[in-house]
This record gives sequence, structure tokens and C-alpha cells, in this order.
Amino acid sequence: MTHRTPLKTQVCRLLGCDYPVVSAGMGGVARSELVAAVVAAGGYGLLGMVRESPELIRREVAAVRARTDRNFGVNLIPYGTDPTLLEEELAACFESRVHALSFFWDVRPDLIQRARQAGCKVLYQVGRLSDAIAAATGGADVIICQGVEAGGHVHGDVSSLVLVPQVVRAVDVPVLASGGFATGGGLVAAFSLGAQGIQCGTAFLATQESFAHEYHKQRIVAATSEQTVHSDVFAINWPPRSPVRTLRNSVTDAYRDDLWGHGPDDFPREVIGHEEERPIYKFSTDSPLRNMTGNFEAMPPFAGQVCGLIDDICPAGERLRRIVWEAETLLAQFAPS
Repeated sequence: MTHRTPLKTQVCRLLGCDYPVVSAGMGGVARSELVAAVVAAGGYGLLGMVRESPELIRREVAAVRARTDRNFGVNLIPYGTDPTLLEEELAACFESRVHALSFFWDVRPDLIQRARQAGCKVLYQVGRLSDAIAAATGGADVIICQGVEAGGHVHGDVSSLVLVPQVVRAVDVPVLASGGFATGGGLVAAFSLGAQGIQCGTAFLATQESFAHEYHKQRIVAATSEQTVHSDVFAINWPPRSPVRTLRNSVTDAYRDDLWGHGPDDFPREVIGHEEERPIYKFSTDSPLRNMTGNFEAMPPFAGQVCGLIDDICPAGERLRRIVWEAETLLAQFAPS
């Protein structure tokens, strides 16, 4: 069946993808296998290279290119990265001539300009209206508007339903809606709010190609939306008071009456696992990955409230095709006969 309502938007033309669905650059989770699967299916993927070595960035970029010749980008977070390492990461991205860079947290117009001068498109994820305006004014090509429903690090306090239309009205560049989007219905809802597409994290974390550990994926499938917790108790590795959304676990249960106001120096360095030779500490932002061992239950199970809509672990391409099919079906219902 061929639907009459296409999903091609300005974001698709800008990024060179078929569908306005971006897989989020989740640190540790969004590696080459996931990104290649998403872009091969017609979406746009971001490698999650937060605080990673320049060598790993080069390898992961090359690994995606070995699987596909379609466009993809790299996500970096200057706020949570040592300045020297950030410079090395940027150099690796520029040398590799990545198609786009995605930034998050504080707005750095200097980095936007450097990336654009290097030939990169720039996507900037924000959680506040003022930051969206600053990023657009600074030259970002796309604003990713993150509502408080989102999983992982969350930089705002307003829901997507309220924030997205405000950002759309305030900036003159395309906006992607993020936080609470995992289905075709969500994509159609984003369109109705004025967005040009969606960015999905939780939906693509729970896929076969995701580098998340199977334990983490299964927790998302089993979870309800009410089981997410917004806190800053997973503090080691990030600056103080950096909120995240996770599923409940023994750590959040122990701090149920003290979820806020924490920093990395407030907790002991208790080793609960290893990523190869690197120790993983309790209260750190390290989520369970394929190459980790240890007490996964005590690691942060990042998840957005949209986890209540995720009921299986499927190939990333299949997840994308479901989103597209549902969106096209819904839009066709409203198309003139």
C-alpha cells in the first residue's frame, strides 16, 4: 500500500536522510552498529562519543562508513568533557570529515562556528527556550528540543508538549522534538507542534544493534513510564547537579528522599564493575554496556518516560520502519480524498 502523505521535511533535505527520525547520540550506547543500521533504513544516526578517545572516534566513524555511504554525525558534550580531550575529539571529527556534529548542554557559539568552518552541519540539543535561541543565533543548523520526559541527562524542566512549540516559534531553523517520542504517533504529534521530525533515544537503545547490555534493554522492555526517576544521584563523571532520568533501581530507592543536590565529590569510589580494564563506580553515569562486567543492577538504567511504549527488542531498522509506517498511516487518514 502506498500512502499519499510523504514524510520528507526540511530536516531530511538538510541531513540527507529519507525520514525525519534521528537516533540520539547516547554515550556508550550509540556505536557504529546502531548508527549504520538506522541510516541504512533511511533515518539519521549520531555516534555517541562523549568523553571517548580520538582513536575510538576514528574507528567508529570508519566502521559506519564500512557499512554505508549515507550521512551520519557524532555527538559530543563539551560541558562534561575535559577541555584537552574535547580538543582531541574535535580534531578527530574534523580530520574524519564527519557530516555533522551534535552538541548538548551549555551553548558554545565558538564550537558551532568551528564545526561549520570545518564543513560540518551542527545540531544543538537544548532543554530551555533561552538556550534554543542562543544556539540558533550562534549558527546551529538544527535545534533538538529536549523535553523533561527524556532519558539520560536532561537539561530542562518543561515537557516536550509545552517546550517544542515555544522553540519552533522562537527560532528560524528546523526543530527536532526529543523526549517522549518513540512511535509514528509521536512523530505526527511532533509535526503538530511545529517540529520537522523527532530524535529518539530510548526507542533505539532497546534494539539489537545498540551497544547497551542486554540487562539494560530488558529493563526498558519490562518498565512502565511510572518507573522512571529524575535525579542527580548518578553524579560521578559529570559536573555537580547534572540531572538524569533512569529507571528505578537500588541506588535511587536508597535515595528516594534525597534525589537532588548531589555532585561527584559526594560519593565514595566504590567499584561495582569493569569496562575491560576501566573500573566502574557506583553513583557514576556509566550505564551497562556489552563490554562491561559487574553489578548491572546498581548502574544507571537510563530511560525516558516513553519506555512504557517499548515492548520488544528488535532490529533498529525495524524500529524505524514501524515509526514510519504508523506515521504514514495516521497522516493518510487525514489526507483529502
